[in-house]
Amino acid sequence: MSFTKVEGFLKEKGAITIKPYFNDRVENMGLEKYGLALYDGVFHEEQLACLENNGIKRYLTGLNEFAPDVKNIKDPETREARIKEIRIAVADLEKELAANVIEVDDPQFWNKVKLLKPDNDEFWSKITIRCGNEPLFLDPKNDPYDRIKLYAIEAGGFSIVAKSYEDAKSRSKSSKFFLDKFEETVSSKTELKKLRNKALSELQKLYEKNISKLMYVAKIVDIASAQYKKSTPHDVIYDIMDKYITGEGSERSAQRAAQTFLDTCNLDMETLKLKAIVKDALYYKLFMTRTDGFIYYKEKQAMLGRNQAEIVEFLKNPLQEEILVDITKKIEKYWNN
Repeated sequence: MSFTKVEGFLKEKGAITIKPYFNDRVENMGLEKYGLALYDGVFHEEQLACLENNGIKRYLTGLNEFAPDVKNIKDPETREARIKEIRIAVADLEKELAANVIEVDDPQFWNKVKLLKPDNDEFWSKITIRCGNEPLFLDPKNDPYDRIKLYAIEAGGFSIVAKSYEDAKSRSKSSKFFLDKFEETVSSKTELKKLRNKALSELQKLYEKNISKLMYVAKIVDIASAQYKKSTPHDVIYDIMDKYITGEGSERSAQRAAQTFLDTCNLDMETLKLKAIVKDALYYKLFMTRTDGFIYYKEKQAMLGRNQAEIVEFLKNPLQEEILVDITKKIEKYWNN
């Protein structure tokens, strides 16, 4: 978040809104087909969350210097800076909302706070967020309640609103809304586009100059590796990999897919081919896993390793050339069909 420690959210740059989070790859009662997060006219409203201990409610305000996320900051200077930031914000809001003037360095600071103590149920129970399909614009510089909501969102006080676009993407259960701090959201989306475009550029290069390598890459990144053979039309491989990179294939996360594709392209040809051979050998059941947890080459009863990575390293060993040649011949028969 781009704000100074002294002035907090008052120095926030760019527009700040709460927007509906839309993911067309996640089923949402059919609304994903129309680019909607909610039905028209529907709103979600949520009260600020709290934790109850020994009958005392403490709200997740983001303005509590005794909260676990503040106390667990290991670096003393960073922790002190965070505490000062919280006190400055609380002092400013107390003055604005309760005409209560408190010095930030006062040893009795929290004893003098009237309104924003985290256990003040009468105040915090009234702080809510109400969101719909239209963006909810926040004005933290001029509206103290919007400033309060921003701190609360950052502290995870509202389950329906992710802290950022990146946070919304990474949650196992999709959020309905996210806090859009314009500069951060644009940066996050741009990074994904750069990664995806880089992967697509690498795909184009392989298609034009090294189709054999492209086939090995496709076999490694795609779950259905056995579908790729030397007779598979090049355009078919290209099309499937294009969809894979953009998150429309076996990996639904476009970011993970693009990165996996690039990482695989960076492998040397020997490793690529070996990984493809091992993957297909497992598919065609040339290998078997025994009760000791090791994988064996059935025909030679040779112990290869515990997983694919160990098998690749085993087959790279010059002493295992005979086994490698034998496995390669069998697999290439499938590839040449």
